[in-house]
Amino acid sequence: MAILPIVTHPNEILTTKCREVEVFDQKLATLLDDMYDTMIASDGIGIAAPQVGETIQVAIVDLGEGQEVIEMINPEVVEVGGSEIEVEGCLSFPDLYGEVERPFYVKVEAQDRDGALYELEAEDYEARAILHEIDHLHGVLFTSKVIRYVDLEELEKEEEEA
Repeated sequence: MAILPIVTHPNEILTTKCREVEVFDQKLATLLDDMYDTMIASDGIGIAAPQVGETIQVAIVDLGEGQEVIEMINPEVVEVGGSEIEVEGCLSFPDLYGEVERPFYVKVEAQDRDGALYELEAEDYEARAILHEIDHLHGVLFTSKVIRYVDLEELEKEEEEA
């Protein structure tokens, strides 16, 4: 397993639409393992293949908290519902945070590392993370959806005082 360099903005790979994965082999499994290690080492909860220089439809979300790691290959959003505004950040935009409106609920169809199709439903923060990573696979950056940029340190102080 390896920790890969994270591609940061303004690298054009981040705005490239990724191609579908057609071969499910050891190379893909190794990429998934390396992406996971890279995400954990960077204190992230999600990472997409373009963030490590690969323009393929592969993304990972791991909220920890005893939940299973979500590996999404060729994911498609099939249903969304509700709406909420929350603060997001991105490994490709170090120290940049903003409020983004996203659906509260998402249903996704994707493939696992062996190519098997599966369906996933998520709500709240997990749905937000999944949608953020799927956006990466279409070359969409969270900065294009920011309603208001925030200073995370000031926001934390405000919450402590409240």
